Amino acid sequence: MSSGSHKLSWFLKCSLALGLLFLYIPLFILVIYSFNDSKLVTVWGGFSTKWYGILMDNDVILSAAWLSIKLAAMSSLAAVVLGTLAAYALARIKRFKGSTLFAGMVSAPMVMPDVITGLSMLLLIIQVQMFLQNTPALEWLYFDRGLFTVWLGHTTLCLAYVTVVIRARLSELDQNLEDAAMDLGARPLKIFFLITLPLIMPALASGFLLGITLSLDDVVITSFLSGPGSSTLPQVIFSKIKLGLDPQMNALATIMIAIVGTIVIILNWLMMRQTTKREREMAEAYRQGATQESNTAV
Repeated sequence: MSSGSHKLSWFLKCSLALGLLFLYIPLFILVIYSFNDSKLVTVWGGFSTKWYGILMDNDVILSAAWLSIKLAAMSSLAAVVLGTLAAYALARIKRFKGSTLFAGMVSAPMVMPDVITGLSMLLLIIQVQMFLQNTPALEWLYFDRGLFTVWLGHTTLCLAYVTVVIRARLSELDQNLEDAAMDLGARPLKIFFLITLPLIMPALASGFLLGITLSLDDVVITSFLSGPGSSTLPQVIFSKIKLGLDPQMNALATIMIAIVGTIVIILNWLMMRQTTKREREMAEAYRQGATQESNTAV
């Protein structure tokens, strides 16, 4: 039995190592070739940082990158706020009128093809624009396709994933903590901000990072909803890739990997620190409670 478990453990370790190599070797190659002196991205021509300098002078790529980062942050933040409300309703209010329909509509963007989502949102936006144009009292609300419409599409896409992540965390959360606080006279809003929200903070951070990744990676929905002057970084990359691989893309991808990796490490460190602090506080509270019970018994 132990021999079989030992072999199984080695098999799992090898599978994990192969999986990690499959995921991260392309990233390492990309980072290495970002310092390639040759214009051919597949031929090593010596170490050089010239592509980073050329990238810093490329206003088209830099403006598209800044637009994508700003769009990802705004859509992820909106998705976290709306996703928290939706997840709380689904996890805490088990049954309400239309709950099944609501749950299906929230999760629909995850299983719906991006082409369908983008096309349907484009048709909706066109109808809204026509309605605003034909209504003089609401004409001042008219908007063109651009950052706002892309933000709506990305928020809709990210909302489904963020809701699933936060709902899973809420389902695992011990509801007795909230019930105990309510028995002690705390109002629901205070319970949410002082008890529930800190406990689901890791899920909020995970949902926020997931939303940023989805927004930065989206091309299809953005292509339907973007307008003149609102081209995101993936759109620029796909347009340039038609003319051949550009070494500047390797440099840009390396910078993005460094930024995202740094953010993930910092968030993980903060969450681990918060979790450790909470565990210490709970252990101290239990210890004080046990001491008071023993003193009372004596």
